[in-house]
Amino acid sequence: SSVADRREGIGVCGWILVSLSVLLLLITFPVSIWTCIKVIKEYERAIVFRLGCILSKKAKGPGLILILPCTDIFIKVDLRTVTCKIPPQEILTKDAVTTQVDGVVYYRIHSAVSAVANVTDVHSATFLLAQTTLRNVLGTKSLAQLLAGREEIAQNIQTILDSTTEQWGIKVARVEIKDVRIPVAMQRAMAAEAEAAREARAKVVAAEGEMNASKALKQASVVLTESPAGLQLRYLQTLTTLAAENNSTIVFPLPINMLEAL
Repeated sequence: SSVADRREGIGVCGWILVSLSVLLLLITFPVSIWTCIKVIKEYERAIVFRLGCILSKKAKGPGLILILPCTDIFIKVDLRTVTCKIPPQEILTKDAVTTQVDGVVYYRIHSAVSAVANVTDVHSATFLLAQTTLRNVLGTKSLAQLLAGREEIAQNIQTILDSTTEQWGIKVARVEIKDVRIPVAMQRAMAAEAEAAREARAKVVAAEGEMNASKALKQASVVLTESPAGLQLRYLQTLTTLAAENNSTIVFPLPINMLEAL
């Protein structure tokens, strides 16, 4: 079991020393009271060690707490959210692309006793674990997955960190991947690939438009063939449009019968 979960007494000798400490406090009262009373802020908790054992197996505060001279020591723990910035990490992705990725981890201490008793430096341990987890998780992803699935990757990293830091009294609130840097040559290759894909899509769209236009013209020709008067009306409508847009244009209409003869 963890150190924070052990429940061992201080023994008979320990109670004798505590009694002597209380006696010393009473003899030197009220001068000693000013050194024995400590103020714990709202966002802090105090872990009191009495002869090396955690007192009451729980944190004290906020408010005033009493520390016995010679037998008690205390450690303050800040419960506010901590921002842990992960420096850029050199990562080789699954498809053998070298990238630099940095991120941010937001966490807080939810169990002050576990944070003090179960790990030497909880903040340093969380920082190093976040670095290692980031490298391990991103090493299993391809570059496309890394660029497109940041939210999913961040959730995966948060789950792994949460499961490991639970025994340290740490609760990981959020993980964010800030930036993904790829080599310049890879950026140019990706830009050329994207440009080629756009050109291919543009050609496909243009070809589809030509096909649809030809089908529409074919249907229009069938309708006009069935109605010669409709062709004349369409011809006159075209003349009206040309006259409205460009008055300097001169149109010489030719009879349709002459065109048919030719």
